[in-house]
Amino acid sequence: MSLKGMLLGRQAYKAHGNADYETAMKLYEQAYDEGMKDPRFILGYTVLLLRDEQYAKAREILVALQNNPALTPALKSQLYVNYAAAVYRMGEIDKGIRLLERQHKQGPTGLIYQTLGCLYVEKYDIENTPDFDALEKAAAERAEEMPPEPEEPVVEKFPSLTPAGETEKPSLRRQWQDGIDRAEAFILESVDYDEEDSVVLDNYAQFLYRVKGDKEAAKEWFDKAIKEKDSQIDTLWFLSRYDLEKGDRKAALEKVEKLAAGRFSPLNHVTREMAQAELERLR
Repeated sequence: MSLKGMLLGRQAYKAHGNADYETAMKLYEQAYDEGMKDPRFILGYTVLLLRDEQYAKAREILVALQNNPALTPALKSQLYVNYAAAVYRMGEIDKGIRLLERQHKQGPTGLIYQTLGCLYVEKYDIENTPDFDALEKAAAERAEEMPPEPEEPVVEKFPSLTPAGETEKPSLRRQWQDGIDRAEAFILESVDYDEEDSVVLDNYAQFLYRVKGDKEAAKEWFDKAIKEKDSQIDTLWFLSRYDLEKGDRKAALEKVEKLAAGRFSPLNHVTREMAQAELERLR
């Protein structure tokens, strides 16, 4: 690392810690161009890039960082989380999920519990449920268009990879439900891991609300999350939905005003644009 890159990186990291994000971003950019190599500083830079919606650039930097010999296990965990956030926002949520699932098998961390739980909720949101009937019909039509089987059976050169007892691949509907079941088990595990973590509490609340459609059960968990962190953006948003259902527009507006002033993350369900639009509507 060049001396200039190191000094600029330290200045950027300090500005970042002091919440002077504009200064930090400028210094990080200069430091990176000067050969900044400290993974702490580079990860800090990618956090700001993600918040600035520069996902492709963050991803590129994270890929280059993965072989840095100074990466500790904790910093590697942060790298994987940042990468998963980048690819999720670039439309590759399954890639982010697979990466974090592999990392989780190596040992649980609070950061991975938070992030993977969030991605599971986003993937299995009831609004994302595929049209299984249409998919199955299309698959059947494609099968009908296939050429007929040869009269002589083809001898398999390799043994079948189908597990014993299974005759065919599970249907798309079954695969989707299996994914939901796996996600729920993981999120419940994350709550057991740290029942005072406001993010995992919110993840479970959102899973109940958005995936299972059980708003009544979700309310208890949103209430638990807000007690742990009263400024959490997504928690405030969903609690404001309950206010509106009760007809309490004033209480909803107060919550939306509070969350709109927060620091948004690429892992938030609620975007700044959503918050601003809701503020205008409620006012």
